[in-house]
Amino acid sequence: MTIEELLLIALAVSLDAFGVAIAIGINDKATVAKKFAFALSFGFFQFLCSFIGGVGGKLFTENVAAVPSVLGGIVIAIVGILMIKEGMEEKDDNFILSFKMYFVLGISVSIDAIVVGFITFSSISSLATLGLATAIVGIVTMIMSLIAFILAKFLGKINVVGKYGDYIGGIILILFGIKMIFF
Repeated sequence: MTIEELLLIALAVSLDAFGVAIAIGINDKATVAKKFAFALSFGFFQFLCSFIGGVGGKLFTENVAAVPSVLGGIVIAIVGILMIKEGMEEKDDNFILSFKMYFVLGISVSIDAIVVGFITFSSISSLATLGLATAIVGIVTMIMSLIAFILAKFLGKINVVGKYGDYIGGIILILFGIKMIFF
């Protein structure tokens, strides 16, 4: 996997967090400290879920059966389709800014990273390299969340903006899945 592919994957899985961060950012009760805590939460859980998925994929590949790239591409494309479908669903604009929401929202925007980690990071040979790759996913997510908080100052309607993150992320994952299937 090239650095460009890794950054595209990181960008794709971070767009859920980007959409949620915009929703939180336009809430006038969200302080700078809370926004930063959400960005850290989103980045940490993207890292953790990607890492867990990568380790699970590696163990599965080594002990059960190798996951062919065609199957992996299909799964990645399905995750992309599900992200687009999620973008079409109506989302609740009322976010509770309590401490438990750092965990709830952090995990909820990172679930797809487990599947992506399972398929794309299972071929990484060492835990240190896997840790570095998934840390990049977490850092990209944190940066994207911080950018979303900055952009939220200028955005008025969350229903339009929040959906685009899911669509773009889904399209990127579908394209990456097609690349895995055919190339």
